[in-house]
Amino acid sequence: MANFGLSTNPLRWTVDPTFYPTARLAMEAPAERYAYVAGLAPDQKSRSDALYVVDVDPSSPKYGQILSRTDLPDIGDELHHFGWNACSATLCPYAPHPHVERRYLIVPGIRSSRIHVVDTKPDPTKLQIVKTIEPEELFKRAGYSRPHTVHCGPDGIYLSALGAPDGAGPGGIFILDHYDFNVLGRWEVDRGPQELAYDFSWHLGQDVLVSSEWGTPRMIEGGLQPETLLGAKYGHQLHFWDLRKRKHAKAVDLGSEHQMVLELRPSHDPTKTFGFVGVVVSLKDLSASIWLWRERSGDWEIKKVIEIPAQPADAASLPPLLQGFGAVPPLVTDLNLSLDDRWLYVSCWGTGELHRYDVSTPDQPKLTEVLSIGGIVKRTPHPQRPAEPLNGGPQMVEVSRDGKRVYLTNSLYQSWDEQFYPDGVRTWMVKADAGADGSLRFDPRFLVKTENHRLHQVRLEGGDTSSDSFCFPS
Repeated sequence: MANFGLSTNPLRWTVDPTFYPTARLAMEAPAERYAYVAGLAPDQKSRSDALYVVDVDPSSPKYGQILSRTDLPDIGDELHHFGWNACSATLCPYAPHPHVERRYLIVPGIRSSRIHVVDTKPDPTKLQIVKTIEPEELFKRAGYSRPHTVHCGPDGIYLSALGAPDGAGPGGIFILDHYDFNVLGRWEVDRGPQELAYDFSWHLGQDVLVSSEWGTPRMIEGGLQPETLLGAKYGHQLHFWDLRKRKHAKAVDLGSEHQMVLELRPSHDPTKTFGFVGVVVSLKDLSASIWLWRERSGDWEIKKVIEIPAQPADAASLPPLLQGFGAVPPLVTDLNLSLDDRWLYVSCWGTGELHRYDVSTPDQPKLTEVLSIGGIVKRTPHPQRPAEPLNGGPQMVEVSRDGKRVYLTNSLYQSWDEQFYPDGVRTWMVKADAGADGSLRFDPRFLVKTENHRLHQVRLEGGDTSSDSFCFPS
């Protein structure tokens, strides 16, 4: 029986060197050499999804190249937001598990409800599938389906799920065991009014979990539903939970105008109690927005701090879904916060822009750079191939631990890709260098392309800014 890397001699237990008590120590760690990237089959019918290993070491002769591809055994998984089995959260004093290691990638299929456990050792460039959790196990043990996002917690592996096995609600959170990766069950003891689900995160020092809303599987799997959007039926709330008691504490409504409250990025310093969440679109004017949540006098409040307007466009250059509006919505689909809590990165998948903000004062963000690539209308090229228009736009964004490198991919979700980029998303992965002065510049040496899959979520060797949670102040 495999022990999944756990030593059988307790006297020989050692803490994984990629676990860091503080965000500051994580920033001082060695740079990543490899990126693990989810590859989505373009039609989810002709081939299976895959995991790619990309060389991100500038000193390597294979820098910017795909080193290997691991094909999944089944067709139709549609990989999404995978994550590590363990991370710095295991050093939290109230639930220590320092003898686990950051070794396995937990890879959910959002369409199939199948979960793969992938070993990154002994050779980090050749991945191996060591366990598969079939949909029926998830249905039976947790009552959920369509697993979406993975976060390594102090006491287990947490995953969000969009809905029930029949495609309706509610969605929620379930937990896998740290050691054998079995589904333990549904996380919520009392969900209160929460029905829709998407992302989740936490303030471990305050025993608070925060969750956001997209829609049930029926509302999203066939693509964006105009009638559901215009009826303001997609998610528009944040939920705050008692993390230890697993009980709903408060719902905060951003207003039904603000549709699809998605990615959550909390402060990394456990003494701080704020975070940012992105809203995909406003029904008022197609703008996107970023909201700040924060604790004030024992309560939670939320405030819009960034608004990104839609850009006028000729209807003839727009996909059918947008032609009646005469504008390109930004479509904020991802964001990331540097480990020092200073820099916020915002992906505008529709307009083809990555925005960088100085959030040293969280409620007064300052835009320092806009980097353009792809876009529904612009099709901005990469500096390596200045004559080649690119489609898709900055979608998933991941930042290195030291905050100096930003990685972007351009595929969102197969059915939504087809609606906004009906000519077919031609995939790319790029890297930008982030200057201490707030600047961003594409690395002209780094442009990864493949015809076989669309590239989506990125995870970095040893962790990245959205992988880990820290329990000790810097």
